[in-house]
Amino acid sequence: MVDDSETSSTPGNANIQRLKGGADPHQLGGSLDDLRAFCAIVDFGTVSAAARELGETKGSISRRVSRLERRLGTALLARTPRAVTPTEEGTAFHARARDALALLADASEEVHAAQSVPRGNLRVTAPIDIGIDVLPDLIASFRREYPQVTVELLLTSTPLDLATHRIDLALRATAGDLPDMDYRAAPLVDFAIRLYAAPAWLAGHDAPTEPAELAGHDLVMPQDYGAAAPLTLRSARGRTETIPVRPVIRTGDYASVHRILRAGGGIGPLPEIIAAPALAAGELHPVLPDWSAGSARLHAISLRGREAPARVRLFRDFIRGSLQHAR
Repeated sequence: MVDDSETSSTPGNANIQRLKGGADPHQLGGSLDDLRAFCAIVDFGTVSAAARELGETKGSISRRVSRLERRLGTALLARTPRAVTPTEEGTAFHARARDALALLADASEEVHAAQSVPRGNLRVTAPIDIGIDVLPDLIASFRREYPQVTVELLLTSTPLDLATHRIDLALRATAGDLPDMDYRAAPLVDFAIRLYAAPAWLAGHDAPTEPAELAGHDLVMPQDYGAAAPLTLRSARGRTETIPVRPVIRTGDYASVHRILRAGGGIGPLPEIIAAPALAAGELHPVLPDWSAGSARLHAISLRGREAPARVRLFRDFIRGSLQHAR
């Protein structure tokens, strides 16, 4: 059996007492400036020199050290009319306090540097289709420019909470306004959803010239459109056409639609930002180019907006510039 008087003085039980709200007689408390004042006196040899170094008065420095001694319950300095020297306890305390202040200074400098120097790990979440078809080239290009930044990419169609999942930046596409939230959202690019097909498929079929002709073609559609949902198209001149369609292939996301279209599976809708690389490479061609199946906006959502670390701000601006340039 262990005596209660012994267990009450152990570090573990002291921590328990603090968690319960009990007072800890050895807790330092007070101001870091009091620690700096004491260390400056030891480092520079006099109260006057410490006051000049810290930009305070001699009286202020003396009061700081007196407060620190009262909290610790011991004399840190031996004071005489001609000199101030550390006591034995003061010498030991100075060695530890100086190291602690140096660590805090390093930590503070690292945090400030993160605001101007792009480095560290960047944790990004995005929808699957954007993550597969849009981000790979952008991330590779970004890292060539900023090699001190590492990237962790979380692809999911389910919006993740930024704070809970420690996410620096979330990319989300919406057809309307974003819901109210506590995070900062910045628009990146607006895009339309248009119809595309592969050259091989178009070579064997007469390309539709009017929306109504789509009913006679093989359509590849994402699940959102349903098995027999009407497809609404809007022209650049303001016309609207609604066509009942029965897709021959339905799949879960635009990333799959993209690959099936490139394989010659038929005609299907894609966001412009997803189709752009295949369009530039000649792997896809527009179908009914004057018509669109909708529009949306891609947002970058972060915890702190303009106050975010440099790696977050630069990545957000890099994506915005790259996507707008590619349009």
